[in-house]
Amino acid sequence: MAPKDAPLVIAGRSYTSRLLVGTGKYRDFEQTRSAVLASGAEIVTVAIRRTNIGQTAGEPSLLEALPPEEFTILPNTAGCYNAADAVRTLRLARELLDGHRLVKLEVLGDPETLFPNVVETLAAARTLVADGFDVMVYTSDDPIVARQLEDIGCAAIMPLASLIGSGMGIVNPWNLSIIIDRARVPVLVDAGVGTASDATIAMELGCDGVLTNTAIAAAGDPVRMAAAMGMAVRAGREAYLSGRMPRKTYAASPSSPAGGLLTPEPDTRA
Repeated sequence: MAPKDAPLVIAGRSYTSRLLVGTGKYRDFEQTRSAVLASGAEIVTVAIRRTNIGQTAGEPSLLEALPPEEFTILPNTAGCYNAADAVRTLRLARELLDGHRLVKLEVLGDPETLFPNVVETLAAARTLVADGFDVMVYTSDDPIVARQLEDIGCAAIMPLASLIGSGMGIVNPWNLSIIIDRARVPVLVDAGVGTASDATIAMELGCDGVLTNTAIAAAGDPVRMAAAMGMAVRAGREAYLSGRMPRKTYAASPSSPAGGLLTPEPDTRA
């Protein structure tokens, strides 16, 4: 019998949805809210360096569209290329959000690929965890680095499926599987998801959740794609819990039972 599912738990808090969504690249805050609601996501990530959540007085704030009373706001360090900038950005977010502790750390290696700089990421993670933050961390698909981040005390590990914004899907499922098998904290795929089937595959591998932004915001119909992502994550989770049939390179197996077939009576009219 398939195991009963349990909520996603991050830093001691339970969530029903296993889909996390970003809030950048939408037409406006109204479309952002519509897409988030369609997705069913409870956690929304916000690039503090690019989106106003109160740091720019007199301008519209994302928190008006997605109030913290309705959603868990996950400040992130998109656009940071060293540990010092990342730490400074998240300390600002904590002030703006009245002591909010749950954050997403990402320290990028270069502006062309947006691949993570794992050395700077490890340094920032140490500082933030010691400073009382609950750190969800974007990283490479290196299982050793993932374990080091977990040992530092990160609340969740978020390996890339492929490069940020590439839409290439999961390019190395084997590494992800190693990370999932060894982790004692939630593992969520972050970056590279291009469409709903990518999210389903991530969940079928055993990921605890999926974070996506561009795949929704850059779709022809973002709100519809957001709804599709929500369904895809749920379907992938159910498939994972169900336990798929074994793969067989070559073995004929009829879909219907071969025994007990009806045998036609012989024609005796001749």
